[in-house]
Amino acid sequence: MFNNDWDVILNGEMDKPYFEALMERVDEEYRRSTVYPPKEDIFRALHQTSYESTKVVILGQDPYHGRKQAQGLSFSVSPGVTIPPSLRNIHKELASDLGVPVPHHGSLQSWADQGVLLLNAVLTVREGEPNSHKGIGWERFTDTVIAKLNERDQPMVFILWGSYAQKKGSFIDRSRHKVLESNHPSPFAAHKGFFGSRPFSASNAYLMQKGMDPVNWDIPSTPGDGVE
Repeated sequence: MFNNDWDVILNGEMDKPYFEALMERVDEEYRRSTVYPPKEDIFRALHQTSYESTKVVILGQDPYHGRKQAQGLSFSVSPGVTIPPSLRNIHKELASDLGVPVPHHGSLQSWADQGVLLLNAVLTVREGEPNSHKGIGWERFTDTVIAKLNERDQPMVFILWGSYAQKKGSFIDRSRHKVLESNHPSPFAAHKGFFGSRPFSASNAYLMQKGMDPVNWDIPSTPGDGVE
């Protein structure tokens, strides 16, 4: 399903009745409504970033609900798609934090390729209806993903933007992993603590302190879309 070590890590979870019911519900939603991301990209975050390679987790809430926006990676959109406001603010903080150019596109594929797991709490959404798939079972599944990462001996960084992500990640073992929290990058909250939080340099400082390679957060100006 994921074509990497997540298949083994999550095998037992996907055999549980709730997950089978969730997949039946999701299949029905795709048949009856316009749902994002494209069906083949629902699990893209786990497909692109393996369990063992994960160094940083950026936790989002809900996929983008506009046409062609969601691509299965939290906060990311495909090249050529208008950059959403929250992502534009992430770009501004990235430039301020590391002195790199502001990207001209919204793809965060280069981060996923380096071990940044771009995970949403809910993995599907109806067009034009934010949070429309909240409570159907995705939260239990993604809680398990986070719990499995939390159990890992190798330390990593969890970036939790906003109260929703912070609540979802409240059980993370902070004696083993680094948790970076700030306000959400949305236009409503970014000026209340997201800007100036410097999550990218803080993540790299921690990774290097633990003897790991830092993430090259500088986003290439002409990316591939990363879809295999």
